[in-house]
Amino acid sequence: MPLEDHIGDICRKARLQTKMDLVQCAEVAGLAVEELQAWETEGLIDREFNMLALAELVGLDAGKAVKVADGWGPAEVDLSRWAELRLITTAEGFEVNSFVAWDPVTRQATVFDTGWYADDIFALVELEDLKVEHLMITHMHGDHVAAMGDVRKRWPDIRLHTNNEGAPEKSRVQEGGVIEVGTLKITPRLTPGHAADGVTYVVEGWASAAPAVAVVGDAVFAGSMGKDFKTPALAQEKVRTEILAMPEDTLICPGHGPLTTVGEERAHNPFF
Repeated sequence: MPLEDHIGDICRKARLQTKMDLVQCAEVAGLAVEELQAWETEGLIDREFNMLALAELVGLDAGKAVKVADGWGPAEVDLSRWAELRLITTAEGFEVNSFVAWDPVTRQATVFDTGWYADDIFALVELEDLKVEHLMITHMHGDHVAAMGDVRKRWPDIRLHTNNEGAPEKSRVQEGGVIEVGTLKITPRLTPGHAADGVTYVVEGWASAAPAVAVVGDAVFAGSMGKDFKTPALAQEKVRTEILAMPEDTLICPGHGPLTTVGEERAHNPFF
């Protein structure tokens, strides 16, 4: 699976978050404004320019940015270590990731975000004979909850977890509180920024003693982060303290793009 953001996306996102002037950025890079804009859109350009200076100007780690530009991607994750975790990707113009986790004995299960469609979730649940008890929403952006109505119709008693201010009090997550799904223990961490209601769910207690899993929504991606043009400093601080402060082998399950780990993002994400 390719990265959610190519290097042009990353620099454009950083430029807008730092409110750096487009003309100044082009001058520092040694490009015409039109060339910079085209590179931000496509991630490709047919001549040399000063990307190091541009990355530094917009607040990125220049060395990490160069590695992304040179083709870095996270090492492929062997999901068999987390035998009771599945990634489901749906597409409607662009792809979005959902996840299902369960207890291998009781078959109690939770769904993290619904994606565009729930058909593959329903098929997995039937195949594995799961008892879906929880729906955990990382944030209420449309691509992540497009099938929420179908999921709640399929399982009317499902318990909703969200930090959205429009949700009833009983559905609002309690930061630090532990939600038990069989032997799995899931702890919500508030990660506002890309979305004001952003939540990261940390899942521990895997039967195989596998490392913790962080279902992060769009807070952070492999090599990038969710855009936040209003509170970018808050978004970055929340990723640092609530996600990247976890052990290096923690599996990061983002809302878009490939799976990654805390160690990969500490070493390679230009925003951190």
